[in-house]
Amino acid sequence: MFRRCTSADHEKIMEFLLEERAMNLFIIGDIENFGYEADFQDIYAQFDNTGEIEGVLLRYQNSYIPYAKSVIDLTKMIEVISADPELMMVSGKDEIVSSIQQLIPLNKVKLTYFAELKDSLSIQEVTLDYPVKKATLDEVERVFELQEQIKEFNFSSASKQSFIRTLESKTGRSFYIENEAGNILSIASTTAENQYSGMVVGVCSHPSERQKGLASIVMTELCKVLLSEGKSLCLFYDNPKAGRIYKRLGFKDIGMWRMAYPKEQSPSDI
Repeated sequence: MFRRCTSADHEKIMEFLLEERAMNLFIIGDIENFGYEADFQDIYAQFDNTGEIEGVLLRYQNSYIPYAKSVIDLTKMIEVISADPELMMVSGKDEIVSSIQQLIPLNKVKLTYFAELKDSLSIQEVTLDYPVKKATLDEVERVFELQEQIKEFNFSSASKQSFIRTLESKTGRSFYIENEAGNILSIASTTAENQYSGMVVGVCSHPSERQKGLASIVMTELCKVLLSEGKSLCLFYDNPKAGRIYKRLGFKDIGMWRMAYPKEQSPSDI
């Protein structure tokens, strides 16, 4: 049986999702923040013959995250996704999304490593020339002055508003280093935080300040703060060089994450 869930299903849904809590960071966070009645979000579950959940599908606006511990019959999930005329993205565990992709015309794909940090055993104390500070709304313009310098990023006004909403809703935080002139040199952020974990995003240093270890310093502070709260940290990476940096901090690969888009969309459009 496959159906849309309500708050009455919450305990069972969470029990299922928490078995792979890192991989379900986005679904857990959206349930915590928006529940089951928001008009822009739906939670569906697929039940086996004994009434146990074997798969969950999140719709957040026109993006979807399917989840199952292993590949299951995805027919009903595919029906829901295919019925959306404004479908923007399907993302999730590689094996699940790749199975869906065989039956839905999702022609653009971004595949990344998914890594998690659970403890601080590999994190070392560092001596700083400049203190690491926590960003507030007062730093938004200076943050984007830095991020506009990063050619790998494709920031827009929508990205800026998303960053502001994250700070306002306390579903993420940022730590940065600035110089004496007040220019932000390096920053690392989280988004989609829930009571168990947070997703690391937007790690960067000014092009003229790279190879100085600044990104590692702000990442170290970010990791220490979340770990002290009992949260793990997760991140995507597809750059082997970045992967080495994260692994020195103790991140471990836990799977592959696939983002698939209709032909008219691309990762830079979302």
